[in-house]
Amino acid sequence: MGFGREILFIVVLGFVFVGPKRLPTILGQIARAKAQLENATRNLESELEVKLEPKRHDEHVAANSTTAGEQ
Repeated sequence: MGFGREILFIVVLGFVFVGPKRLPTILGQIARAKAQLENATRNLESELEVKLEPKRHDEHVAANSTTAGEQ
């Protein structure tokens, strides 16, 4: 099954279980929840980058100073 067929299958199941009147509302709620999850993931990644970047910079400087001292 391709990705498009899977989506079509899910939509058909939605029509069967939820009904055509409530399905757009539920799909909208799912889309908003997905967007919020993606936003939270981006924020967490940004925070981790900020927290880890100084350590990476210090490690890089230390490695370069050791290599420069060996020459």
